[in-house]
Amino acid sequence: MALKLGLYLGYWGIGPEGEEALDLVHSAENVGFESVWVAESYGSDVVSVLAWLAGQTEKINLGGAIMQVPARPPAAAAMAGATIDKLSGGRFLFGFGPSGPQVSEGWYGVPYSKPWGRTREYVEVVREIIAREGPLDHQGEHYQLPLPDSQGKPLKLNFHPERNYIPVFLGAIGRKSVEISAEIADGWIPIFFSPEKFEEAWGEHIEAGLKAGNRSRDDFEVSPSVQVAIDGDQEAARNMVRMGLVLYFGGMGSRKTNFYVDLAHRFGFGEVADEVQELFQAGDKEKAFQAVPDEVVNAVSLIGSEDEVAERLKAFTAKGVDRLIATPIDVDHEARTHTVERLAAIAD
Repeated sequence: MALKLGLYLGYWGIGPEGEEALDLVHSAENVGFESVWVAESYGSDVVSVLAWLAGQTEKINLGGAIMQVPARPPAAAAMAGATIDKLSGGRFLFGFGPSGPQVSEGWYGVPYSKPWGRTREYVEVVREIIAREGPLDHQGEHYQLPLPDSQGKPLKLNFHPERNYIPVFLGAIGRKSVEISAEIADGWIPIFFSPEKFEEAWGEHIEAGLKAGNRSRDDFEVSPSVQVAIDGDQEAARNMVRMGLVLYFGGMGSRKTNFYVDLAHRFGFGEVADEVQELFQAGDKEKAFQAVPDEVVNAVSLIGSEDEVAERLKAFTAKGVDRLIATPIDVDHEARTHTVERLAAIAD
């Protein structure tokens, strides 16, 4: 099966936005990209951007990468997904994840306890609503719908969705969370993906999850999010990746809990990640930036000439990657469009 391509717009205002974003999506759609994915953290939200794209695209699927579980109740996520799916003629893809403690507790005011138990149940509720087999009556550990001893009553989605099953992807990087993804989700969206470290870091956890869910590998799409630049200013592109690594190692979490630093240890780059975290949290962002070597940058990105990217892409397909969600990180819109077009030609 041919490698699917997704376009990752990332966070509105940090990645492409406005007419440039729309033009890039149209370029991706025209050259055969299968999907476009949008992120949220504590700024722009997934739902608004994908609804905006739904009426301005024709074929490309519209995915959330990711819709944060603490951001909205599962019923609100299901309603939004069903609505965008209806507006787009069946092109919506759910993508969920629990975020991290800083955002969950600091931004949404939702305790970060049992995040993956909560996510598992969240997916159950969303699927029950979309299936529309009857009024929702879910009495779980994390969600009680309707609330016991309340005036609430079981309700059913009050319109017929475009589909009664919408695929669910999970964004996960921890061992147990990847196992849960393989058990219950239609696909997995890892960040900072290294094909060379894939089996070592994830193989046994994916197998354990598939076994627990009584599923085969064919039921589970591996869809890493990867930063890509073809031709152009490759040093500037590597610096973009480097800045992202500094932010994730240093600022996306605390010393107690930083999933990206943990991941770097599993990839064999633990000393680098620890140093970056220490420098960043001490306020020396310039030294933190300088502490990320090209070796780490190259391990988790696709940057180079067309021939170099084509050769490295073989490592992704050899590991059974089903979809590459590409973030063009070139310095300007014209170069990003070039990367999208050349990547489609390489993957064809």
